Amino acid sequence: MSHDTLSDVLRSVRLQSALFFYVSCHGKWAAEAPPSREIAAAVMPGAHHVIAYHVVTEGQCWAAIVGESPRKLHRGDIILLPQGDPHVVSYAPGMRAAPRASAYYDMRHQRRPFRVSYDSDGEPQVAPCTSDSVCTNEGASTTLVCGFIGCDMRPFNPLIATLPRFLHLCGNGGNAWSEQFVRLAATESSRRRPGSDALLERLSEMMFVDAVRRHTDTMPEDSTGWLAGLRERFVGRALALMHEQPAAPWTIGELGRQVGLSRSALHERFIELIGQPPMQYLTHWRMQLASGLLRDTRSSVAAIALEVGYDSEAAFARAFKRIVGAPPATWRRMHREVTRPSEALLPTRTTTHLGTE
Repeated sequence: MSHDTLSDVLRSVRLQSALFFYVSCHGKWAAEAPPSREIAAAVMPGAHHVIAYHVVTEGQCWAAIVGESPRKLHRGDIILLPQGDPHVVSYAPGMRAAPRASAYYDMRHQRRPFRVSYDSDGEPQVAPCTSDSVCTNEGASTTLVCGFIGCDMRPFNPLIATLPRFLHLCGNGGNAWSEQFVRLAATESSRRRPGSDALLERLSEMMFVDAVRRHTDTMPEDSTGWLAGLRERFVGRALALMHEQPAAPWTIGELGRQVGLSRSALHERFIELIGQPPMQYLTHWRMQLASGLLRDTRSSVAAIALEVGYDSEAAFARAFKRIVGAPPATWRRMHREVTRPSEALLPTRTTTHLGTE
């Protein structure tokens, strides 16, 4: 498969990162995060969906989605919560803390960089770092670097739903790319240097892509979902063709001919892995592309319709409204009105803390 379908999706859903923050933990500590939807407006204004992540830079700890079995984390390990589940990070398994969504709104006004400390009393302590010194963590049993990754979920994001609720990347003794990220993150987040903010934002986005690739490489052979379809010979090729030429007049017959399967065989295999027929997937992908063009360009609705494969503006408008829930012009107006004030009034990236993480 020559076309990079995963990169297509990552670009279209506007993957972006909030700044890292540094956490030091002492004694028998615990920190609990509410669902990401409750704090999304604080940590990443304008993001449709927020994924929390935690990186262990020193020591060890336990982490779990609330109500599920905990996993032990060691230095170099990374966890991500792709579905935005409430979760706990703690000194020992089974510990709980009071999740405080309001703390995220308070912390966004802190001057960067700063350190958040936890100890046995359960109350986070925020301490600013001086501009020329390291955020020291003397006596800490565990230190973490934490942050958030945002993406669009509307109108179509085939990736996020196919990821596990709790994605755990082991450090692997320093051999994985992600552990190089751990070392860079620890260094950059603890020093105030020119360009650190931008570097850390890009690093976390790269870490997320690496996490998705590592997860895909270790999925069982009988897995289903979009990532499983991506690596399957015939379905993966069909996906690549539709992403490479979304405006082409595809039919199930033509796709089958190009990938080397009958219409019925491709249809069945596509539904088995992706969960919807190929033509339905193509329509949703076209609407995802169209929504980006409506939001980010001044092209007319008629021009966008042609660009995503519709000869008739009316046919495109009907399909867009059916899938997205609003006519193209209305959707464009709504999203430009929502985006512009947040860009003018809020920082493009906000710093938050593990406090309720």
